[in-house]
Amino acid sequence: MTDTRPTFADIEAAAARVAGAVIRTPMLMSRTLSQIIGAEVWLKFENLQFTAAYKERGALNKLLQLSDEEKRRGVIAASAGNHAQAVAYHGARLGIPVTIVMPEPTPTIKVVQTEGHGATVVLHGRVFDDAYAHARQLEAERGYVFVHPFDDPAIIAGTGTIALEMLAAAPELDTLVVPIGGGGLISGVAIAARELKPEIEIVGVEAEMFPAMKAILDGKEMVIGGDTLAEGIAVKHPGELTRKIIADLVDRIDLVPEAAIEHAVALLVGIEKTVVEGAGAAGLAAMLAEPEKYRGRKVGTILCGGNIDTHLLANVLVRELVRCGRIARLKIAAEDRPGALAAITAIFHECGVNIIETNHHRVFTALPAKDTMIEVECEARDAEAVTRLIARLEEAGFKVERNALE
Repeated sequence: MTDTRPTFADIEAAAARVAGAVIRTPMLMSRTLSQIIGAEVWLKFENLQFTAAYKERGALNKLLQLSDEEKRRGVIAASAGNHAQAVAYHGARLGIPVTIVMPEPTPTIKVVQTEGHGATVVLHGRVFDDAYAHARQLEAERGYVFVHPFDDPAIIAGTGTIALEMLAAAPELDTLVVPIGGGGLISGVAIAARELKPEIEIVGVEAEMFPAMKAILDGKEMVIGGDTLAEGIAVKHPGELTRKIIADLVDRIDLVPEAAIEHAVALLVGIEKTVVEGAGAAGLAAMLAEPEKYRGRKVGTILCGGNIDTHLLANVLVRELVRCGRIARLKIAAEDRPGALAAITAIFHECGVNIIETNHHRVFTALPAKDTMIEVECEARDAEAVTRLIARLEEAGFKVERNALE
């Protein structure tokens, strides 16, 4: 691809073009997260866009620049996520026919939501690469205009409008931490930020399972793939244009582990009372994973999306309770006789720990035949209460093993 990167003037034009049609989302300093990390942490709430993601900015900027003839032909995109909904929603608003190609295993809720915005959904292939190839084939066969999710100057310029708003709200920022998938978001942000504040540090963040951009820029072979919570940035093949911009303008790319992403999602619910998907929490996850890199700095990050399955979010929140010690699963060895369970539950009551679920294991255990393994899932007010419970059970003669999450 030719290096047709957008200019700062293109980003300013995009801001004027999309004004009033996308939300100028809040940019707020989080006192509690600042205390946890030891930095002044600012959050850009792009999860509050109508489709719950920043993708609207680039999609709308692209659609508004189509000719009347291109609008009549209609547009096509390949996506199973936020890009699909952004193109579908703004295409419907502008009266542009929209076709979205999604992989066949795409969750029904995402298909229904995209169709609800007025798009025609075509299910094809097992993975994104299959859907992408089919979308390009339909583009050629039917004369559609292809709307790329990240490797397009108009898309990049649209995303750059976020940096204009961030630095207008908090001009004192000295660091920006931005998630990277295909690279469109950080490319636009970097172009705008370097123009407004050349000395600002720009850090990209990828999930450890998908270090595609870092591997390319570092010239290293890295394993790419896995079931990351941050599926919105789980990209195997980043953009050709975006990688050039990132190489020139981004200071470094950090990788974040899954546990940090989960922790960030849970903290944003618990502290900021906002729902953010894994990709949207990646910037905060990087700060939580390596706070020493940000200590004393004024850091802005983008909560770039909030589309997370409610069941998955529930799992993340429960796992966070396990990590912080409020929910525990204990294996308690006891004699298999009347009254043994009553003695155990009495100690739980004494320690103020609530029993959620119990299971007896008499056969699949290495214990003597006259004994049983009682598995108890319990909830306490804090980790110290569970520690006291275990000590009290052991004082009473029970052998206790605590299951770990990791």
